[in-house]
Amino acid sequence: MKLKRLLFMAVALVLIVGMLPTAFAQDTKAVTLSYPQELDTLNPMYTVMWFVGITGEIYLEGAWVFDDELNPVPRIAAEIPSAENGGVSEDGKTITIKVREGATWSDGDPITSADFVFTYEMIMAPGNAPATRYPYAEFVTSVEAPDESTVVVNFNEPFAPWLATLFTYVLPEHVLRPVFEEEGTIDNAEWNRAPTVGSGPFVFDTWEVGSFMRFVRNENYYGDPAQLDVVVVTFVPDAESYVLGLELGEADLGTFIAYSDVPRLEETGVLSIEVVASGYNEAWFLNVNPETGHPALQDVNVRKALAMGFNRSQITEDLLLGLTYPAASFWENTPYASPNVEAIPYDPEGAAALLDEAGWVDSNGNGTRDKDGVELSLRYITNTRQIRQDTQVVAQQQLADIGIELVLENYPSDIYFNGYADGGPAATGQYDIAQWSATTSFPDPDTSRFRCDQIPSDENPTGANWTGYCNPELDALFDQQAVTTDPAARIAIYNQIDEMFAADVIWVGVWHDPDLWVYNQRVEGVRLNGADPFWNISTWAVR
Repeated sequence: MKLKRLLFMAVALVLIVGMLPTAFAQDTKAVTLSYPQELDTLNPMYTVMWFVGITGEIYLEGAWVFDDELNPVPRIAAEIPSAENGGVSEDGKTITIKVREGATWSDGDPITSADFVFTYEMIMAPGNAPATRYPYAEFVTSVEAPDESTVVVNFNEPFAPWLATLFTYVLPEHVLRPVFEEEGTIDNAEWNRAPTVGSGPFVFDTWEVGSFMRFVRNENYYGDPAQLDVVVVTFVPDAESYVLGLELGEADLGTFIAYSDVPRLEETGVLSIEVVASGYNEAWFLNVNPETGHPALQDVNVRKALAMGFNRSQITEDLLLGLTYPAASFWENTPYASPNVEAIPYDPEGAAALLDEAGWVDSNGNGTRDKDGVELSLRYITNTRQIRQDTQVVAQQQLADIGIELVLENYPSDIYFNGYADGGPAATGQYDIAQWSATTSFPDPDTSRFRCDQIPSDENPTGANWTGYCNPELDALFDQQAVTTDPAARIAIYNQIDEMFAADVIWVGVWHDPDLWVYNQRVEGVRLNGADPFWNISTWAVR
């Protein structure tokens, strides 16, 4: 049966590949990237999906990127602003960006400071519903264009994370301004799914929903011309088919590989495997919003009992071959994680005692705890990634043993990661436990996910705090770190944040999740990193 299944999947892959526009001339230089999730948009303003962020490096550049040593490298900017070159003011409240001379959009129009101002305006415009307005709404007072090649960003206070959060993408004003003027929004702009004008080394060509995207070399790219002619991105949600595509050479590069598949991929002899630090940790996000979450989750001891009743070490040992471990901190494996924070241990008896003390007992004998007529039945959601579904099943069995029912729900990624305005299940609070892998503004530790003013609502649809957690004391520390430019002092503040955050048990690390990449050795020049993995894709070549 296994052989038949593999043969069936191989045939299916051949059919998929036959559908792709890869019947190129023999001398066409093409690379195929494989994603286990389909993108939800190609306008990074509207999503928090990691795959959209990394794909943007192919067709839509920002002011700068980070290289494989996590050093900032100019893109649209002519240089990295600093105190030495006059780009950072003495008080740290003004950043001046010089636009690179000769920078153009793929249609030949120049990229100017007006595009930066327009990007800021679109993020802030009430008629638009971006995934988040952070950090612009909280820290930026204005973005100005004194001339075509100069962008001046004014902050209300010095803002330490500006390199990792400011103008990570720049939108084409000449394409989107007419849409905004006509409709009062760019939420529905065709460009969002077909950005045929871009600024990267490649330009968008085709999106065949459910199958692939195709990008072709941007002949008007202002940097060194791309060595490849074509980049194809395929969407293969089935885990076995995904790995098989890499194994058979139908895809050249992929990530989110299960650790259990590493040995078979290594056996091919033609695939390189790299583990890349990226700040990511797979975790449970607990919904503590009293309007949408289960009332039991208002009690920190119930939240702690959930963590104690779930054997995350078993997940990392059995499903991940012991190659990683349960993360203790949102800032795991960085200097910002407090040495005093440890992962909550597996202790089902202790968990049951905490639940008893909190008044959640099985009063009706149906196997599920209850209190005041409310059953301790929690909605546990994630996307359709297989390892996450497997984790759901294990957790469901373990928590049932201590009287907690988990109702499992799964969503396609292009729905699961939608923001509040698009009805995303996590963003709109349609869950009690939500699982995904998240990071900071890596390589910077800054995050907006847990600030009070980031809780989304009809009045604030762009909020990134999908847990509904609000702690003014923690907010004050987040504000303090943002204006602290001394590295040692900032680390000390983050250690305080980490300890306070861990005590509230809003987030439960399931496993430390560095990026696991696989790429075919026929692709030369790949230099991956955890912030901008495709930062040098214009120099990739095939042999």
